[in-house]
Amino acid sequence: MIDGRDTVLSIQNLEVVYSDVIVALRGVSLDVASGSIVTLLGANGAGKTTVLRAITGLLPAQRGRITKGSISLGGTDIHERSSASIVGHGVAQVMEGRRLFADLTVQENLRAGALVSRPSRDELAERYDNIAELFPVLRDRWDSQAGYLSGGEQQMVAIGQALMAKPQLLLLDEPSLGLAPRIIDLIRDVIVDINRQGTGVLLIEQNAQMALSIADHAYVLENGKVAKAGPADELREDHDIQEFYLGMGDRGRTKFHEIKSYRRHKAWGV
Repeated sequence: MIDGRDTVLSIQNLEVVYSDVIVALRGVSLDVASGSIVTLLGANGAGKTTVLRAITGLLPAQRGRITKGSISLGGTDIHERSSASIVGHGVAQVMEGRRLFADLTVQENLRAGALVSRPSRDELAERYDNIAELFPVLRDRWDSQAGYLSGGEQQMVAIGQALMAKPQLLLLDEPSLGLAPRIIDLIRDVIVDINRQGTGVLLIEQNAQMALSIADHAYVLENGKVAKAGPADELREDHDIQEFYLGMGDRGRTKFHEIKSYRRHKAWGV
């Protein structure tokens, strides 16, 4: 239980190794409460995407494997299950880079997302309507090939495709990457709407300002370990988070490459 809510996802002491040599995660533990938004922050190479691969069973495709720890979904252990089985247990992922079937239409891409749950004709129509309500612009793109859409529209289709499976847990990997500020604001609002409908969200996002503004809880990964964790509003006010992830240092806005990393390592014990 987390703040009186059931835990939809629980990761305990997770260790992941690639090619039997590279240790990518070192004892990572995190929880996602039912109906909550949890964000996972960290620099490139910190291990964020590896966490998602571990949850969804995609590590073997990257020559990775879990060597220690456990992953459970609603109390059911899933870390040794196949990707198809994990999806069947209510997990959907929107990968970084807007992975779509470029030659298929918007509607066909959405229908592909629903196949795992085998909805009836009426259920399928209802899900289409839900996606159209979340992303009204797609109503006019229903028969357009996904490969010809703008980056923002492709991201909408990618999120919609995942939602067509009616997941209890949605994993989002850098949903704002490469998008215009106006579209980022739209994606932010949609994530909130999705969560209000009862879907738990685990959000990986380099736009820490956006992520912390909507999350209930946050974790910071450094070198494959959880370096900091707590309620999102508390981390948003934390001096180190402001300096290293929100670009707000003692001198005003600061570029990442100007920040001395030893200060973070000293403060966080990493």
